[in-house]
Formats: sequence, C-alpha cells, structure tokens
Amino acid sequence: MGVPGPFPGSPGRPDAPVADREEVDRALARLGAEYEAIETSLLALQDHAGRRLLEGAELSGTTKERWAAAERSITVLWSLFDAYTAALESARELRERRRWPSAEDLAELTELLHGEGVTVPGAAAADGAPEDGPARPGERFSLEGLVARMNGLYARSLDVIVAADAVWSALPARIDLLSAELQRTRSLAHSVGVRPGEHPAGDDLERITEELLRLRERVIADPLAFWVSSSTGSSAPGGGRPDTARYDRAARALEDIRREVAAVLDVRQDAERRLMQLRDVLSRADRTLTEARQARGEVLAKIAASEVPAVSGPSTALHEQLAAAADFRRRAQWHRLSPLLDSLEERAEDELHRARESLTAVTAPLAVRAELRGRLDAYRAKVARHGMAADPLLTERYDLARRMLWSAPCDLRAAEQAVWRYQQAAAEALVPQQLEGRGES
Repeated sequence: MGVPGPFPGSPGRPDAPVADREEVDRALARLGAEYEAIETSLLALQDHAGRRLLEGAELSGTTKERWAAAERSITVLWSLFDAYTAALESARELRERRRWPSAEDLAELTELLHGEGVTVPGAAAADGAPEDGPARPGERFSLEGLVARMNGLYARSLDVIVAADAVWSALPARIDLLSAELQRTRSLAHSVGVRPGEHPAGDDLERITEELLRLRERVIADPLAFWVSSSTGSSAPGGGRPDTARYDRAARALEDIRREVAAVLDVRQDAERRLMQLRDVLSRADRTLTEARQARGEVLAKIAASEVPAVSGPSTALHEQLAAAADFRRRAQWHRLSPLLDSLEERAEDELHRARESLTAVTAPLAVRAELRGRLDAYRAKVARHGMAADPLLTERYDLARRMLWSAPCDLRAAEQAVWRYQQAAAEALVPQQLEGRGES
C-alpha cells in the first residue's frame, strides 16, 4: 500500500471523448486489479493487530479522541468501498450485455469509468476529513476522486493504528523488564539495609517503582501521548518513533541505585578486613603516642634547657567511631558503615602521621645529643691516628665535652660549644703534621 494512499487512482477525464471497446476493456481490467488491491488493503487494516488492541482497550486522552475519529473513518472507508464496488459491478454488467457494445453503451461506460458517475451516501460523503473539503449529501464522485477520498481516510486511520501499535510494542515490555530488574535490585538493597526511610537510595527505589506503575498505566491507556511524529515531514502512516524519555530517566536512576547498592555490597564483603586494618592503624598510632610520651619524660630528665612539645593522648573520637563502625557491622547496617569506613580510613592515617611527627619532635634533643657524641668520638679517633691523643690541651677539651654529653641533665648548647672547641683545637694541632707530611713527600 503506497503513500499517499494504498489505492491506485483511476484517471478522471470528465470531458474525455467516448472510449472505444479496447479502451473500455483495458480500463475494466485495470479497475479489477485496483479493486483487489483496495480490498486487500482494507482487510489488512481490519485485521491489523494494533486495531484489535485499540478496539479492546480502555483508552483515554489523545488516543481516545483520535481512535474515535479513526473508527468513523474506517466505517466511511467501507461505505466508499461499497460505492466503488457498486460502480465497478455496474460497469462490468453493462459491458457484458453485448460482445460488441453499441455507441450508447460506450458513452455510458465512458461516463461510468471516467466521469463523476459514483453517488456516495450522504453519511459517507459528510464524514470526509476537513482537508478533503466539505462534501454534500448525495455528492457524486469520479472513481479517481473516490479513491483519493479513501486514500486520505485510510492514511489517517492507519497512522493512528501503527503509532499506537508501535508504542505498545516498544514500551510496556521494556517497562516490565525494568520493573523486574527493579524488584531484584530492591530485594538486594533491602538485604544490605537500603530501605525507604533509612537510606536515600531506598526512597529513590520507591519513587521509581511508583513512576513505572504510572508510566505503564498511561502507556496502555494513551499510547499516542508517547508518540513523536517524524520531523522529516514524511507523510507515511506511522512516521515517527515512541517517546521513551520518561522510561530512560527511570532506567538511568535505577542504574545509579544499582551502583550504590553494589558499593554497599562491597563494603559488606570487605568490612571485616577494613575494620581490622583500622584497628591496626589506630593501635600503631596509640603505641607511637605512648612511646612519644615516654620519650618526652626521658628527654626532660636527660636534656637541660630544652623546649620539649607536649604529647596528646589517643583520639577518643576516632575510637568511638571505630566502635560505632563495629556496631554497624554487627547490625548489618552496611549503608551506614560504608561512608563511616571511608572517613575513618582517612582520619586514622592522619592520626598515625600525627603520632609519628609528635615522636620525632620530642626525641629531637636526643638525636642532637647523639649526633654531638658521634662527632666528638670521630674527631677523637682522628687525633689518635695521628699520635696526638696525649696532647694536654686536646685531652682537656675532650674530657670537658665528654662530661657534658654524658651527664644528666645535658646542656645541649654548652655541650655543642665544647665539641666545637675540641674540633678547633684538633684542627689546629693537625695542621703542622699535615704540612710536614707534604714536605717529605
């Protein structure tokens, strides 16, 4: 069935000369073929699956209005087809009267085949679409005009049927599949504590469920509300596509929830390992702070005139949150455990870093003392290698620096000065020997 219409039109020639016998026979043969095509198209329209669905559905909105108009058009189509059939039968009967038709027969046949010889019942003529122009009751048509009127009614009726059928074929099945996926997601979400009123994703699941129910009801009742006509200007019936915007939004929202639920599942499967790691990190931080406090006491006892920073205790807040995380795990509140673990892991690492910095800060004076002791012993060994260990000045300055560094409390500033003086004396004493060695060489 072609476009603009399925019915090939008969050439209308109201002022054409009288046809001869061969022309009449050719016209009748063509009209017979056209009749078969028209009847096939109308029967296909009558049996169209979309039409049967429309007839049995409780429609509303745009679809209800357009289908009511389409039903009237289909009724008119059959009336016009009956008129077309009657005209063709009349022409066939007239032609079959004589093997060699008379001039009067040929004139009458020419009028039937090419003139406005078809009278349409008033109801059928009056139901023409506005774009077909007004029709008067009992108006006469040519066969071409009759086919044009049928083409217009057929195209508009088929457009309604094809569009509704396309929407019903596309959307309800997809909505049902998405609803089934939603139920699986909801069941999984409930198992990990993602429920309405307890988690935003649980509320979103309820909202999507309600949206899909409303969407399906609307699609079934008013499919043409979800039809987007073709923007190319095509006049083909059913030119366009189903509007899936609401479905697509629901599908995207469900996918976001599925990812969130999957993340919560990952938390459940990995919760014990992460909790153990957190306990270990906080335990190391606590031990480091304990060590820092002990080191501070040692520094205050062994180092004089030194500013030693205070050492804070373990983070009570972190330990309370760790206990809360363990409680969430026991209660299978995975949706609450997930963000808490993320926060705790970052803060626990910060706490361990803070503890290590604190230990480094309080033990810095001991490190300085150890460095001074090492430097003093290194210069003492160098002097001994050059045979000057018994030098009175060097011995005096070495003993003074050593007493300062190995006494408690140790005055680091004074000890550093004593080590520096010993270094200077050692350097001055070694210069003559170095010069003598160069001269001999």
